[in-house]
Amino acid sequence: MSGARTEKHTEKQKERQAGRTAAGSGTGRPRRTGPADGRVERGNRTRRLVLDHTMDVASVEGLEGLSLGRIATELRLSKSGVFALFGSKEELQLATVRAAVDVYVAHVVRPARELPPGPERVWALCRNWLAYSANRVFPGGCFFHGVSAEFDARGGPVHDAIAEARTEWVSYVERALNAARRAGGLAADTDVPQVAFEIIALMEAANAQSVLHGEAVAYQRAGRAVLRRLRDVATHPGALPEEPGEIGEIGEIGEIGEIGGPGEIGGPGTA
Repeated sequence: MSGARTEKHTEKQKERQAGRTAAGSGTGRPRRTGPADGRVERGNRTRRLVLDHTMDVASVEGLEGLSLGRIATELRLSKSGVFALFGSKEELQLATVRAAVDVYVAHVVRPARELPPGPERVWALCRNWLAYSANRVFPGGCFFHGVSAEFDARGGPVHDAIAEARTEWVSYVERALNAARRAGGLAADTDVPQVAFEIIALMEAANAQSVLHGEAVAYQRAGRAVLRRLRDVATHPGALPEEPGEIGEIGEIGEIGEIGGPGEIGGPGTA
């Protein structure tokens, strides 16, 4: 990794860590102080440090590249301390998937939540996704695109956690499309599952092309194709831009750490 890319990625890690700290610093009951409280806080900091590292490793090498011993060595932690936090390689993998869901939601989902239902909101979600991949929030591109290929033909809890996260994302996009249709922004006969399948496939194709070949233009091409598909079913196509513009971070990144798991990507019945 070049010096510039390393510096950029270090900033991404700091952003994720700062988001988690902000999310966990509520103004509820005063915190107790003392040795036990200090140990808990140190454990939480270590857990965040480990998960920031394991998400980056897994996005490039896959979840099978993780081990308690390796992570302890690379972060200069005791293996017994890492074991006390996670217990097993599988639990480390599951915790990494859950942490990646938090990051995904903060970068892709939450910035578009306040927009009113309509095709513009669907496009905002898509632009956020393209920016999340293009800006290498994870060094290997979209975390879930990579680990899905790794575990798609396997069984077990890690496969199930990845599959659940992807299912929740597809469902969230479908709910956003359905909300746009109910609001009159999409044609009444819009085949929502088909449109969701197509726009997600276009975005993931851009991710794969860019990661493999280092071609940023793939995101522009995907953006144009997504916009074209949305305009095909929009009742007022002119409300959508003709061109995607520069693909970069869109909107304010939400706080990380508020999402409990893949099932909460959109919240019950929300879009």
